[in-house]
Amino acid sequence: MNDPVLIARLQFALTAMFHILWPVLTIGLSLFLVLTEGLYLKTKDRLYYRQTRFWSRLFILNFAVGVVTGIPMEFQFGTNWSAFSRAGGDLFGHLLGFEATMAFMLEAAFLTIMIWGWNKVPPRMHYFATIMVAFGGTLSAFWIMSANAWMQTPQGGTFEKGHFVVHSSLKAIFSSNTPWSFGHMWLACLTITLFVIGGISAWYLLKNRDSAFFLCSFKIALTAAILVTPLQIFIGDGSGLEIGRTQPSKLAAIEAHWRTNPMGSPAHWNLLAWPDKEIQGNRWALQIPYMLSILDTHSLTGQVKGLREFPREDQPPIWLPFYAFRLMVGLGIAFFLLMLWSVWVWRRGGLSLERITSQKTLLKAWMAAVPLSYLAMEAGWATREVGRQPWIIYGILRTREGVSPLPAWTMGGSLVVLGLLYLALLITFLLFARNIIRNGPGNDEDGSDPKGLER
Repeated sequence: MNDPVLIARLQFALTAMFHILWPVLTIGLSLFLVLTEGLYLKTKDRLYYRQTRFWSRLFILNFAVGVVTGIPMEFQFGTNWSAFSRAGGDLFGHLLGFEATMAFMLEAAFLTIMIWGWNKVPPRMHYFATIMVAFGGTLSAFWIMSANAWMQTPQGGTFEKGHFVVHSSLKAIFSSNTPWSFGHMWLACLTITLFVIGGISAWYLLKNRDSAFFLCSFKIALTAAILVTPLQIFIGDGSGLEIGRTQPSKLAAIEAHWRTNPMGSPAHWNLLAWPDKEIQGNRWALQIPYMLSILDTHSLTGQVKGLREFPREDQPPIWLPFYAFRLMVGLGIAFFLLMLWSVWVWRRGGLSLERITSQKTLLKAWMAAVPLSYLAMEAGWATREVGRQPWIIYGILRTREGVSPLPAWTMGGSLVVLGLLYLALLITFLLFARNIIRNGPGNDEDGSDPKGLER
């Protein structure tokens, strides 16, 4: 713990992995609210109005915690990572500034109308505000992932004397990694949100409480998840191909693949392994023949570059990316199977109001999917960030070169303070979330439908 680089990395890992818990649900819930409020305006069915009001409470709570946890994370670029900020700040700083001014401010401005505007503005104006909040959340995700994608695949300029000089802002913003990383993250937001909605609804259904209300939200979540889950698998596959093309050392670490397979010969996929950097190989591995070539090149004998092609000092850590990736993929497959199971039960009439309480195992599986979906996201994020090491800007600036010249005890002190602060925030969130869930939808706050619906 005397290494300031290690402490700076631990602090950023803490803030990033804790902060990301909240925006994912904020982004997904805002889109869910757009759907339910739109259905209410179209059908005038009071059930959809109540759906919007109930789930917006959880949205507001997540939004508040997300704002608070995001501030320390961004300040770290100036405190713990000042050398990186000087090197790439002309682009990276602008991207974070775009996120704050173009996305967060847009989201925050219309949030007031969305929360307190019922019966105070015309319904269409309120719906427009809800759409703008959702658009702001999605735009925020785009700018954040664009900045991160540039760190993964720095394009659109050159490094001159340790400083990134922008030649094309569009190429830097829309680097080759941006579409895949943004798409994968945005779909992760939707997936987690749908499992949260479905899991909470399943809890109510198991208790036979407000069954009509939560069977509606459960079916909406299930219908959307049927579409989103396979699409996420497809985008994830494309993202893997992109990593193999632009970050071959990361791909080799993710797969614990040490030797480049000769042209015309297959690369086998390590389902499980014991990678060892000292021997530059795996002490043992459970392999599936041909599978690595199929997964990473879409051909039976596609060549996949091995870790031995890179100097040891350029090789990423192996254990965490290797097993975090398998955890993410394994959970993704489990979620897909859960969708198939749910569809099968639905087609057999098991999701009717009369029979839903008998589907105890299915409902419990949906409840378990709530924490597991977050775990899958964190595993994917660890794979992405740890696999980039030892580079803070891939292939150009090493992580050790980007840290601020601060003593280890200074960073260690702030790490402890942030850890305690985040623990308090987590407990506070859980208490408020428990109250929201325990109270249930109840009656609407004003006891009536919004006025002026016909306008």
